[in-house]
Amino acid sequence: MPRRVLVTAALPYANGSPHLGHLLEYIQTDVHVRARRLAGEDVIFMWAVDTHGTPIELRARREGVDPADLVARMHAEHAQVYRDFGIEADIFYTTHSEETRKHAEFIYEKMQAAGQIDKRVTRQLYCPKDQMFLPDRFVKGTCPYCASADQYGDVCEKCGHTYNPTELKDPHCAICGTAPELRDSEHLFVSLGRFEGFLREWLNSAKLQSAVRNYVMRWVDDGLRDWDISRDAPYFGFPIPGYDGKKFFYVWFDAPVGYIGATQKWCDEHPDRASFASYWRADQSEDTELVHVIGKDIVYFHALFWPAMLHAAGYTTPTRINVHGWLTVNGEKMSKTRGTFILARTYLDHLPADYLRYYFAAKLGPEQDDIDLDMADFVSRVNSDLVNKAANLASRCQKFLVGRLEGKLGPVPADAEPLMAKAREALAQVPGLYANFESAKALRLAMEIGGEFDAYITAQEPWKVVAKDPERARAVCTAGMWASKVIAAILKPVLPKWAATIEEGLRLPAPLDFVNAIEPLPEGQTIGAYVTLAERIDAKKLEAIVEASKETIGGAAPAAPPTPAYEVEPLAAEATIDAFAPVDLRVGKVLAAARVKGSDKLLQLTIDLGPLGQRNVFSGIAQSYAPEQITGKHVVVFANLKPRKMGKFGTSEGMVLASGAKEDAITVLELDPRSLPGEKIS
Repeated sequence: MPRRVLVTAALPYANGSPHLGHLLEYIQTDVHVRARRLAGEDVIFMWAVDTHGTPIELRARREGVDPADLVARMHAEHAQVYRDFGIEADIFYTTHSEETRKHAEFIYEKMQAAGQIDKRVTRQLYCPKDQMFLPDRFVKGTCPYCASADQYGDVCEKCGHTYNPTELKDPHCAICGTAPELRDSEHLFVSLGRFEGFLREWLNSAKLQSAVRNYVMRWVDDGLRDWDISRDAPYFGFPIPGYDGKKFFYVWFDAPVGYIGATQKWCDEHPDRASFASYWRADQSEDTELVHVIGKDIVYFHALFWPAMLHAAGYTTPTRINVHGWLTVNGEKMSKTRGTFILARTYLDHLPADYLRYYFAAKLGPEQDDIDLDMADFVSRVNSDLVNKAANLASRCQKFLVGRLEGKLGPVPADAEPLMAKAREALAQVPGLYANFESAKALRLAMEIGGEFDAYITAQEPWKVVAKDPERARAVCTAGMWASKVIAAILKPVLPKWAATIEEGLRLPAPLDFVNAIEPLPEGQTIGAYVTLAERIDAKKLEAIVEASKETIGGAAPAAPPTPAYEVEPLAAEATIDAFAPVDLRVGKVLAAARVKGSDKLLQLTIDLGPLGQRNVFSGIAQSYAPEQITGKHVVVFANLKPRKMGKFGTSEGMVLASGAKEDAITVLELDPRSLPGEKIS
């Protein structure tokens, strides 16, 4: 029986409009699912909007609407945005559903029957003005761990620690600002320590990034705390059975059950595909792989509470949890004031979704590194990769064949076979890369194919050859169209519309996948006219998005910086961009670093430039970097700098780019560790 795969993305919260931070994860999940389907796997994508908890209650109060009406409206908005970004979940449901409620109650009853839930009276924060107990999000204060101010009562958004609202320093009611008082209230707790043995076993067997596994294991080693799963009324959520509407499930108890509820709904509507039990009942799901894609801020809930709940009730536990980092914009946290807190709809008002899908996928790897949306890099990468490489190859070959050679394909020339063999080898790697969340590497292979075939077309000059040997020109361009087909297959999980355009233009008998993409194009077949695959981005489009975001959020432009209270050197004589033309910058990996005897400023670096060989470089960074801090880094190297003798120390064969006003405050310009040594930096 083929292995079934169930993939989920974290549930977007229904108290606000989706922004680009949401899209990072959902694009990553969509790409993963599409790619695994193209590899022939049976994959479903279960998803829902997260609807319960105090933030929903608070917003509904402010707007004077019923919380259920609010979440219905937000669900519709989210669903439309995700459709417009090409994210195709099998179901985008809601946690405020009968399916989720029934499964949440079932898990609770199983844990209760097994003695895994304890009752005890606790001291809870109570607002005397609003006359209500304050659930975690109804109270704010200072984090007891990192002392960050203005944090909610369940988790610190700065340091990631979880805690009880009573642990906050200087708490106040989030509704009226009144300092709360302590009162007694009976609450329900999951004794998480009883699951320690299971959790240790699961953490060592599930597929987790090593940093994530070590991070979670530290919590286990430090002693698992009991988990409060109840909240006092008023609370928008599911009432706990037996408490007459006075107690509700904490949102983090029922929210992940939304994955199960969505699957139940989908299976009920698609009984021909698979049974619900084959996905979620542990005794019937041996052939099911369960993959969660989440951000690093919710690891605690997904890697401790959630598997414990599932195990207790006999549900399938996660096979893999893939954790990604946060999104920054222009190197900084998203800011409403700077206009970099960009709503998804605002982006779509100015640019196609495909460009953001490509940019995110081209930067995402298997680790939980933060991803930066650098506006200049965004423009450069889309224009360089999609327009100048991939689209250009298809454009020049397809237009030439249609315009000069009746649009008919020919045989592939023998001299193109080495490049084709290399492309086939690259394509063979792609399914595994996508399955391992290494979309950046997969897309890099596509761009390498595009660059190499584009160079081949340029060297063969079919526009010159056609007059004397039209069949040779036809064969050369047919090779280019074959490469465009392979590139389209690699791009298809990220840019499905691109692939569909190539499929239609080449009049392929079947949709592209990772297997049929290498098949030869039929000789003599007539292809269609070229349809534009990508257009260059004008940087002004990005500026317009930022400006529109300032207006949308209502932030003011930042004030001009104050005049510095110190003197600075005047600018050097004005120069043009041509001054940089001779400079050849390359990616270099620092293989080794050592202090230089007789100098307190220099480090001697051995730098790998890939096919260009190794270089010995002296760099004046010793007061800012210990050798072990720079070793292994990918750096920018001025590679064609004339070698310079450094006195008695030896000859330096290049320069590492760094900046800093003081010798003990220098920062080396670091590159993505996935950059290939020797790659040219434009």
